[in-house]
Amino acid sequence: MLVVVGLGLAAYGLQGRFPDPREFLRALTGADYWWVTAALALQFVSLAAFAWQQRQILRAFGVRVGLRYAFAVTLARTAVSISMPVGSAVSAGYAVRQYLRAGASKEIAAAQMIVSGLASIGGLALLYVVGGAAVLTRDPHLLAGPQPLIVVGVLAVLTGVAVVGGRRLMRRPAGPARPVGGNRVAAFVRRVLTSAREAWQAGASLRAREWITGTLYYAVNWLTDLLCLVATCHAVGLPVGLTTLAGIYLGVQIVRQIPLTPGGVGVIDTALVAGLTAAGATAVTAAAAVVIYRVISCWLLLPAGGIAALWLRRDQPPVRPGPGRHEPAS
Repeated sequence: MLVVVGLGLAAYGLQGRFPDPREFLRALTGADYWWVTAALALQFVSLAAFAWQQRQILRAFGVRVGLRYAFAVTLARTAVSISMPVGSAVSAGYAVRQYLRAGASKEIAAAQMIVSGLASIGGLALLYVVGGAAVLTRDPHLLAGPQPLIVVGVLAVLTGVAVVGGRRLMRRPAGPARPVGGNRVAAFVRRVLTSAREAWQAGASLRAREWITGTLYYAVNWLTDLLCLVATCHAVGLPVGLTTLAGIYLGVQIVRQIPLTPGGVGVIDTALVAGLTAAGATAVTAAAAVVIYRVISCWLLLPAGGIAALWLRRDQPPVRPGPGRHEPAS
């Protein structure tokens, strides 16, 4: 069902945007499949970097999971994210449930999601600043001005403020517990806010080394996904340089964060094709490169994630409490 739904969404989102089918198929069949293989390997490394980052954060909180289990959760939650509306939120909830099975407390699982989200922003900001600076020196029009850099810069500042604020919050003594009244809504809101505070404090308590490591893992995740796009463009012989492709990719990431459609179907594809054609590629080769890239980075992950989810349902992860400094918040 995941495969059928994925193909149906792809066909709907790309309807009317393809060039002549015969020329398009000729470009696909004439692709250099050594480059396609390289693109597959790079996408695997991208997913592995994400899994390593999740495992590293859990280990910092004293919860140890195997790499195979972390990779399976990564595959499954990625499939959830790209196959459902507002998939990122559903994917995060799915991952929290799996980490609870692995022995994490609710506070640690929530803190892991917070740290992962902030590290993702940091990794993208790092890649954006380095890549965007290079693009602006050669093809400034590809970034459509400094606005994307400003957006990522603001996100990076907010990330730093969240970490510093959490560390300061840790220094304050906990106030006396308030009695829970008869109002169920107020009691529920108070519990949610208390859990959020504890998760925030736990995430902010990580050492600088752990934050840097998590951010670098995410930077590798973004970079290898970019190189996957570069490899698919080389596979169809696109005359577009690495700097130009980096500008297109980084610009599309801003669009990608807005969950208009599941997996960004139709939105990301159109933005990539438009960017490649604006950079000098023909509509045929641009569409062929984007389709190969999206098959590798999106549609193939649906059946892979489905298989991983089935394996996770049958497999009970070994709970191996580690020697981490962080205990579950009380």
